[in-house]
Amino acid sequence: MSTDVWDQELNELFLRIGGRFTRVEPRRRMRDYVCGLLGPVGRKNSWQLAEYAGHPAPHGFQHLLSWSRWDADEVRDDMQAYVAEQLGSPEGVLIIDDTGFVKKGTVSAGVQRQYSGTAGRTENCQIGVFAAYATSRGHALVDRELYLPKSWTEDRERCQAARIPDERAFATKGELARTMITRALASPLPVSWVTADSAYGQDSHFRRFLEDAQLSYVVAVPKSQQVHGPRIDHLVGQAPAEAWQRLSAGAGAKGERFYDWAAARLPAVGEFDGDEPTRQRWMLARRSITRTDEIAYYLACAPLEATLADLVRVAGCRWKIEECFQSAKNECGLDQYEVRRYVGWYRHITLAMLAHAFLAVMAAQEREKGEAIPTRPTSWTSRRPRFAVCWQLDPAAVLRTAGTQ
Repeated sequence: MSTDVWDQELNELFLRIGGRFTRVEPRRRMRDYVCGLLGPVGRKNSWQLAEYAGHPAPHGFQHLLSWSRWDADEVRDDMQAYVAEQLGSPEGVLIIDDTGFVKKGTVSAGVQRQYSGTAGRTENCQIGVFAAYATSRGHALVDRELYLPKSWTEDRERCQAARIPDERAFATKGELARTMITRALASPLPVSWVTADSAYGQDSHFRRFLEDAQLSYVVAVPKSQQVHGPRIDHLVGQAPAEAWQRLSAGAGAKGERFYDWAAARLPAVGEFDGDEPTRQRWMLARRSITRTDEIAYYLACAPLEATLADLVRVAGCRWKIEECFQSAKNECGLDQYEVRRYVGWYRHITLAMLAHAFLAVMAAQEREKGEAIPTRPTSWTSRRPRFAVCWQLDPAAVLRTAGTQ
């Protein structure tokens, strides 16, 4: 892609959000800051970004993040509209996950010793809950919330020192996720599906919230998850051999990611579904091809016409938020901030997300120059319901079985 095209697209994005900065100085600093996040800067903190932009000192960027008058939520809203225009699709998937930001000390907003999935252990860190948006055209981060442990929300003096608003009370990560999903539904983003890992999927309140919002979902759950009584791993262990189908969960860095999948339709729940359900609940399992004892489990709720291929496609989207975290951190400095206050965290994270969304749009425009029409595998419903569920059988396996009888 030519430099002229890149510059034109970036200038149009700056024009879109420029009105959120009422004064010239912060508007120019914002442009320089985002250009630095997109540039070849070793570590994207205020000092090195200022040097890259040709500023004599980092004070202008520090003022931009801490004290100048602008609302990071308004910039987020503009970014969501931009992603909707450039990447939006009626089959859009919203992906929920959290990531850790390792920090020293005790004064950064929300920091404490807590488990970080990013580090894979308990660390002194901040935790951000994020939403990514994914379609066949591309994927980008579109929302964020800083998780504040009770050690913070119950200490109002500590909150005031970190400039945390008085109205900000304790909220679980699941509650923060529901807040972001509600915002996404009110935004221009066309969302039909939601996916998340087991930290969110095992929460029945989270799943019920999605159903009440008329959203389809495929969420991971632990093997101990109960499904109408029995554990999900026990039910999957009773699946007939022909229920397993080899399908791709989407393209990865080394090509298509193939697994063996099994899915079963679950009985309707009259209390919630009524006499004529409009959606179907499922349980789903993903088994490694080479290590058959490695099985991941999911619960899903989807339109009546949804197939196993649809569920696999959405389940496979969950990895896209990991790709977003990796690229946003490596390429846009998502985790390289040095701000300590609540306001500064939201401002840096939002501008880094904006830079990442721009890169996602540029990549999508390049891909669409040689876009191919995708094909989808098919499945059909077993005529032999077992264990109060209805397994989806591999057509090829059914034909092979019939031929040997």
